[in-house]
Amino acid sequence: MGCAPSGNKAAEPKKGASSGKKNVSGKEVKEGGMGKAQFIIDNTGKITEFYQIEKKKLGEGSYGSVSRAKNLSTGAIRACKTISKHRMSNPERFKAEIALMKIMDHPNIIKLHETFEDHRNIYLIMELCSGGELFDRIIDAGHFTEVQAAILMQQIIRAIYYMHENKVCHRDLKPENFLFTTKEPIDKNTLKIIDFGLSCKFEAGQVLTTKAGTPYYVAPEVLAGKYDHMSDLWSCGVIMYVLLCGYPPFFGETDSEVLAKVRLGNFAFNTNDWKNISEDAKDLIRGMLKFKAKERTSAEQALNCEWIINKAPKAKNINLQESFVDNLRGFRSQNKLKKAALQIIAGQLNESQIKSLRETFQALDNNGDGFLTAVEMKEGMAKAGLKEMPPDLQAILDGIDADGSGKIDYTEFLAATLDKKLYLQEQQCWSAFRVFDRNGDGRISLQELKDVLQNGEVTNAFGGQDMESLLQEVDTSGDGEIDFDEFMAMMRKGTGAIDTDNKDGNRM
Repeated sequence: MGCAPSGNKAAEPKKGASSGKKNVSGKEVKEGGMGKAQFIIDNTGKITEFYQIEKKKLGEGSYGSVSRAKNLSTGAIRACKTISKHRMSNPERFKAEIALMKIMDHPNIIKLHETFEDHRNIYLIMELCSGGELFDRIIDAGHFTEVQAAILMQQIIRAIYYMHENKVCHRDLKPENFLFTTKEPIDKNTLKIIDFGLSCKFEAGQVLTTKAGTPYYVAPEVLAGKYDHMSDLWSCGVIMYVLLCGYPPFFGETDSEVLAKVRLGNFAFNTNDWKNISEDAKDLIRGMLKFKAKERTSAEQALNCEWIINKAPKAKNINLQESFVDNLRGFRSQNKLKKAALQIIAGQLNESQIKSLRETFQALDNNGDGFLTAVEMKEGMAKAGLKEMPPDLQAILDGIDADGSGKIDYTEFLAATLDKKLYLQEQQCWSAFRVFDRNGDGRISLQELKDVLQNGEVTNAFGGQDMESLLQEVDTSGDGEIDFDEFMAMMRKGTGAIDTDNKDGNRM
C-alpha cells in the first residue's frame, strides 16, 4: 500500500519548541510574544455602526443566519453569522468555538475577523466564501474525477493535519462543513473548513468521550464513547469515498440503520462504480477507514500517500522575489506596534490579494502541516535558486515568529512578506488602527496599547517603561497618544514611501 498505518510509524519530534506559556485558547506563545487571537476584537458597540448587513440571507439554521456584510470604513465584504442568544442551548460551548476559531491560522480554514454582541445576538464577522458548499458540488457533479478528488482531499487533510498539530479535534467533518472561496473550477479554487461547533482541544493520550458527529461520517469508536483525534481521519475516509462514487460507504434508510453499519465498519467497493478508480485511491480509503484507530492512516501519512502525491497538484516552483529576504529582514527590524499592525492587515486581506503569497507558503511547507520551520525555509530558498543563505537567517526567522512558538504561522509569514502597496492603503491601516483604538475616539492611548499588546493572553515581556517608549517613538506630537496620522507615518517609515505633506517624515 502507498501509506503506512500510524501504528507502524515511530513518533516524530514536534516541529519547533516553546518554553513559554499557553494563552486562554491553549496555544503556546513565548513571553513577550504576540498571538493572532489577541487581534480579533470582541466588540460591545452596535454592529450597524461598523457594518451594513444585507437583508437577504446566505444561509439559515436553527442557531440563526448568515448574511453578506460590508465594512463601512474599509469597504471589505464579509460574512456575518448572527446567533440568537435565546436559541443558544450551550453558551459555554459557543465561547469555546469562538476561542478555537481565533487561534486557527491556515489557508484551508475560515478566518474569523471580529465579533460583536448585543442583548439579543452574537455576531461573528468572517471571511466571505462565495463558492458554495462542497456538499452541493457533489450533488451537482454526482462524483468527481480522481484528480479533482485528490485536489480536494489534499486541502482537507492539510487542514486536519494542522488542527491535530495544534491539539484540536474537529469531530464533525462532512461535506456540508466545507466551503469554496469562489465559484471557479476545483483546480483553481480553495476549500475552507467553516464550522467548529463540535471541535475540542485534546492532550496527547487523552480519551474523548462525548458522542459527537453526523451519522454517515462518524467513526465507530465515537459511538462507543471512547476515541481520540484519529476519528477525524475516519471522517476523511468517508468523504473521499463519497467524492469518488457519489454515495457513502455506510448507507441506510434511517439514522439507526446507518449507525448500525458504522458500528460494524464493513464496507465494499462496488465493481460497477469503482472499476475505473485506481488501487492507490482504494488503499488510502482502506487506510483511513481502518476499524482500529491505532492502525488508521494519520493525516501526515495520508499527505504522503501515493495517490495524493501522484494525483494532487505538485508543489509549484518557488518563485521568490529578489526583495524576499530584505522584506523578511525589514520586518524583523520594525517595532512591536508595526509588527502587530502588519499581522492584523495580513489577516484582513482577501484570497485574491494574498494568492501568490499563499502559494509560496504552501510550496515552502514541505510536510503540509501549516507551519514553516527554519529547515523548510532554507530548503525552499535553495530550491528557488538563492545562491547564498543570509548569515542572519535564524535571527530573521526569530523576528518573524511573533508568538514565539518556534515555527512560523501562516499569518506571521504573510505579515512579513506583504507588499507595501497592499499594507500602506489607508483603509487597510485604518482596520489595524481600529483594533488598538478600543474606545473609538480616534487616538491610541498607553492603556489601549497595553490592552492589546498585553491583553492577558500572554505574559508579555514588554514592561511598563518599554511600552511607554514604544508610544513615545510613534507619538511625534508628544501629546501622550497616537493619532491616525502618526500611525500612518509609522507604517510608512522605512518603506521608501514619500511623505508629501511633511518633509521631516515624522507626520503624515
